[in-house]
Parts: sequence; structure tokens; C-alpha cells
Amino acid sequence: MKLKEVQALIEKEGLDAFMFSSQANVFYLSRFRSTHAYAVITPESKYLLTDGRYYDRAKEELKDWEVFLLKGKALRQLKKFLREKELARVGYESDRVSCDLRKRLRSTRIKWKGYSNFLKEVRAIKTKEEINIMKEGVKKSDAIYRELLNFVRPGMTELEVRGFIVNKIFELEAEGESFPAIVASGEGSAIPHWETSRRKIKPNAPVLIDMGLVWKGYCTDFTRTFYLGTPDREFVKVYNIVRDAHLFALEKVMAGNKLGEVDRAARDYIKKKRYGKFFTHTTGHGVGVEIHEHPRVYYKGEDADITIEEGMVFTIEPGIYLPGKFGVRLENIVAVVGGRGESLSDVDLELVKV
Repeated sequence: MKLKEVQALIEKEGLDAFMFSSQANVFYLSRFRSTHAYAVITPESKYLLTDGRYYDRAKEELKDWEVFLLKGKALRQLKKFLREKELARVGYESDRVSCDLRKRLRSTRIKWKGYSNFLKEVRAIKTKEEINIMKEGVKKSDAIYRELLNFVRPGMTELEVRGFIVNKIFELEAEGESFPAIVASGEGSAIPHWETSRRKIKPNAPVLIDMGLVWKGYCTDFTRTFYLGTPDREFVKVYNIVRDAHLFALEKVMAGNKLGEVDRAARDYIKKKRYGKFFTHTTGHGVGVEIHEHPRVYYKGEDADITIEEGMVFTIEPGIYLPGKFGVRLENIVAVVGGRGESLSDVDLELVKV
């Protein structure tokens, strides 16, 4: 955990403390999961404040933290705690709190300063421990996908297939889905974020599976498109273009390159093959304790000029979507290890016919 790095960042900002209230950041900092807790970090200390539902467990698990019980009105108790600790200049997550809470914070004698995505750069660089956890999670995703290929058959509904995925996630002792799995069959696969439905899967049709699980607090994200039956020439052509675009993007994942180069490698190739207008989203996104994290892998915007660094983890997921026909997307999580991009999944990108 990079707590010292976070403490140095707080000190650099001239703050006495930073109050983290989002579940994701409280978990990231403490490895403690709850629906109601505050992590208050100073340049020298770390405190967790939570209510009676979580207090005993927090005391048991967080041996090296000072844990405080919030009674009654939590915000009043929190303000009292900060005053007692003489923490006058306090940062908070302005992008993670309600308008009402922001207003109530301003009404105190404490000098508050709001920050958007305060930990984005810290969280973007994973430690070896974090990458190993994510590898373990991806290994479980891979296993589920391989079993799914032996399970799915025409006549099933998309929701039945999602049910299979969810069942397997819990069988493998993961904490749940990292997002609601997408099972998109036939022309539904041409809609990038299709909502899994009661539609029956037809024979001689593509099936796009976009799924993820949470393992030890970290998310996986994985997409494959396979075919039930024998695909026609157009599908095979599009599939091979997406596969090659994915591989061209992966080649650009090297420490020192810009993130925009990764997106351009995939996008330019798809454009060259005259399918550019059918690639309608970014090539990827960061992933970690949340399914979508900083940075975006895209040739536009401020993230395009970010230099790729050792320890970065993000997805590569080019796609082509032909309205009313079909779509193809192929996605892996990639970690920068030893200066180069390493796909965490062991499932290859070749077309599977079921």
C-alpha cells in the first residue's frame, strides 16, 4: 500500500489532513470494506471513523490504525473529532460527496478544500502486490469463460448465461461481479453496452460476453466475441480486424510511450480497413478497485499525453459495431511490467466457433 505517498501528497498540498469518504478510496487506503466510514489521513497519522455496524470488525482488522466510533449524527461527531485533533485545514473529495454534505461541511469552523479525483495518479500506478491480486482475479475470469463455452447453446436466454457467470463467480469465492455482465447475442452485439435480456440466443449467431469479478477488492474486465455455428465471411473479416487492432495497440504499451499512441494504433488500423466510423468508444480505461479508473486510453483529451509508466494497469478493448448486424469486441487487462505491456488473461484472441 502506498500510504506514505498519499501522506506526502497531503503535506505537499499544505493540508493538516484529508478526509476520504468514498467507499473505493476508504477501501484502497485501509483495505476495510463498509458502506459508512471515513478515512482521515494526516502526514503522520491514519484514522478510521465508522458506526456501530462496523466498529468492532474495524478494531479487529485495522491493528495499525486508530479507529473511532461514530455515534448519533455522524457529521457532528466527525467535526468534533477534527477539532479535537486540531486539524484546521482539511481536504475532501468534492467529486464524491452530495451537494448537501458539501454545504454542511462549509458551515463549520474548519477550513475545507475540495479536490476532484485526489488519488487518481497514486491509484493509476499499481504495486506488485496489486498486480498479483489482479492476475489472480483474471485467472478466475478466464476459467469462467472457458466453462461458459461448454455451457452456452442456442435456445438459452441471455439472462441464463449471465446467471451461469454469476454462479461461477461465487463458486470461485470472488466477492461478486465488478459490473453487470453483458451477454449480447445476434444484432444485440452491435450495441456496445447492450443490456442483458430475456432474448433467446439463436443458432448461427455471434455472442459477445463482457464480464468481470471482484477478487480481494480488485476488479477484472474481460470481453470476448464467439460464434455459435459457422460464421460468414463478413463476420470473420471484422473479427480479424478487431483482433489485429488489439495486438497493434498492445505493441504500443511500453514505458515512455504516450497513452494516446495506444488508442491511435488500434483506431488508425480500423480506419485503414474502412470501419473507423463503427469504432465508437475509447480503446481502454484504467481499472483497479473500481472498474473504471484513471486514465482513459484515448487519442483525445488530457490523458492522451500521459506517459506510460511501470505499474500502470488498463484495458485494451477495440470494437467494431455494425448496426442491425453484429458487433465484435475483444478486451484484456494489460499491466506494464518490465517496461512492456503484459496481458493478464491467458485466453487467446483467436475466433472461437461453438
